[in-house]
Amino acid sequence: MALMTKDMTNGQPMKLILGFSVPLLFGFLFQQFYSLVDTLIVGRYLGVDTLAAVGATGSVNFLVIGFCMGICTGFSIPVSHKFGAGDYAGMRKYVANAMWLSIAFAAVMTAATVTFCRQILTAMRTPENIIDNSHGYIVVIFAGIPVVFLYNILSGIIRALGDSRTPVIFLVCSSVLNVGLDLLFIVGFQSGVAGAAWATVISQAVSGVLCLLYIIRKFEILHITGEEWKVNGHMMASLCNMGIPMGLQYSITAIGSVILQSAVNTLGSNAVAAVTAAGKIGGFLACPFDAMGATMATYGGQNVGAGRLERIWLGMRSCILLGAGYSVIAFFGAFFWGESLASLFVSEGALQIIGDVRMYLVINTLFYFALALVNIIRFMIQGIGFPRFAILAGVFEMLARGLVGFVLVPIFGFRAACLGSPIAWIFADAFLIPAFLHVYRKLQKQLKQQEGAAIPAAGKKLTRHMAG
Repeated sequence: MALMTKDMTNGQPMKLILGFSVPLLFGFLFQQFYSLVDTLIVGRYLGVDTLAAVGATGSVNFLVIGFCMGICTGFSIPVSHKFGAGDYAGMRKYVANAMWLSIAFAAVMTAATVTFCRQILTAMRTPENIIDNSHGYIVVIFAGIPVVFLYNILSGIIRALGDSRTPVIFLVCSSVLNVGLDLLFIVGFQSGVAGAAWATVISQAVSGVLCLLYIIRKFEILHITGEEWKVNGHMMASLCNMGIPMGLQYSITAIGSVILQSAVNTLGSNAVAAVTAAGKIGGFLACPFDAMGATMATYGGQNVGAGRLERIWLGMRSCILLGAGYSVIAFFGAFFWGESLASLFVSEGALQIIGDVRMYLVINTLFYFALALVNIIRFMIQGIGFPRFAILAGVFEMLARGLVGFVLVPIFGFRAACLGSPIAWIFADAFLIPAFLHVYRKLQKQLKQQEGAAIPAAGKKLTRHMAG
């Protein structure tokens, strides 16, 4: 058996979920740390306009990098199914084919995004005074797409086997490296926003290489033989059936964010800077929900692979209780300390920006329980094998953010921009809750049919044995 794997098909769900999600939480916090340090150092050392330049790339960054991360998460779901079912040879074949697909996707996406980067920023109506810096930052980030795939596919595979701790350790190392490289490139070499981007790419490459070395040295269950490396069309189709819908889920959601960002860009660089700072803080505050979602994907995948549907409800209920409790904590944190957090990014004299950041945070955290439901239910649906429903949920989020961007922001300004995400979460929940009930009933019927088919087959086998 592989080192550090964890079977989530047995044991108390709340204990398993906490044990799995807490290390994941630290992983997501350190992933946010990459971006936060870039933004903090840029804002403090290079000024508000440069901070706005980085912020103006946020939604298109989410659009592209989110697609990459979604694909990798989807690729890990068949791995968790095979692990839960105890089919380790099949699991390794899925891992091998996921690697080939990741190489292909990374090559195509890197070439396309680097080529059309400036056209995308122009289409988003990025202000003229910041577009050059925006391009200098995001083109480097897009050039680093291969390392995004490297880390996310390997860490996703490790988590699919129940080890959520090891990728966090590697992210801690790379995050410390990121801080050092930021200061070296921006303060030492005075390389501007491009230096911040290179620091992020190099640091993530290190975490990806560490994951690879760890798998090679420690996970014997993942040592792939020559035959298992062969391309398998059926498995690739299955991986794409899981990965592409999850990637599109992120991208479709991000299209709404691009529309909303474009609307915020028309409000000027101060508004962009406020949304940038609030978004970075909000990314940290929302990390527990990301951890809960990733936990539900693995928990659901392993339990559906083992045919233990009754545990899915128990896990959902436990995770929703955790989400509700944290939502209250996050709101009070934003309410009382929102201005202090904002002052990390801009000087204390920028009172209007600080006030706008606090307003954004308070409004968003007020609706965090809706965000908790989005992550928990969406990833559970994906984990149990119905990724296309996640696309539809993303469509609802896109429509909501598009409504805010096209209609409300031009009329009500910055206050309307603060409502973009909460409205999107509510729209998504209105779809996801009945969708989960539907797919769960469908799984129940499938399991009963399989059990019904197994009983006659066993009876025939017994009859033949008695006749013999």
